[in-house]
Amino acid sequence: MYNRVLLKLSGESLGGPAGTGINEEWVNQYAQEVVDAVKAGHQVGIVIGGGNIFRGLSGVKSGFDRVDGDKMGMLATIINSLALAMAIRSLGVKAEVFTATPMEPIANYYMRDKAVAVMENGGVALIAGGTGNPFFTTDSGAALRALEIGANALLKGTRVDGVYTADPEKDPSAVKYDELTFDKALGDHLKVMDATAFALCEQGNMPIIVFDMNVRGNLARLLGGDKIGTVVHK
Repeated sequence: MYNRVLLKLSGESLGGPAGTGINEEWVNQYAQEVVDAVKAGHQVGIVIGGGNIFRGLSGVKSGFDRVDGDKMGMLATIINSLALAMAIRSLGVKAEVFTATPMEPIANYYMRDKAVAVMENGGVALIAGGTGNPFFTTDSGAALRALEIGANALLKGTRVDGVYTADPEKDPSAVKYDELTFDKALGDHLKVMDATAFALCEQGNMPIIVFDMNVRGNLARLLGGDKIGTVVHK
């Protein structure tokens, strides 16, 4: 069912409990999760945010120009991708970083066929730099890349175990959805992904699975068919 997936991670997740900088322990844990999935026969592409280093919208509030702020955010996603790629390689699996804008020799310029070839040959393709344009989030970048590479699903790894009726960290009475439709998620204003990313997935019939990436083994269990997280579909 999930032969090829696009895994979306937030930049804050690489920062560990603090949510800032790069936490070596958490990077290594995520790398192990990805390597286990690849060794089980799944093809994995990854898009990582950059909020642990710099977030363009936050910069605007501090006086940064939005366009330049977003460029800084794109560079932050590349730093995170390079860090995770190194951790994956240290576990014996090939990992290549691709960027939306040319950055050789730091990373490869993204071309869909080259990224797919890496995955088909047992490696991991980390696609960084967002869409290469300001005003688009890494959620939108992840949705775009998931559609381009022909993924079976877009997996959003978070610190909660799915989508709830309200924020479970603030409202203890919040109820988790096992699955829901795009229409219901939009109608109930559930924060699955930003509107642009959500629209891309709905139009492209790309299911989104929101799950807790911080539970060891969750990624492998999800790809193995266990019902983990929340599935958003048509």
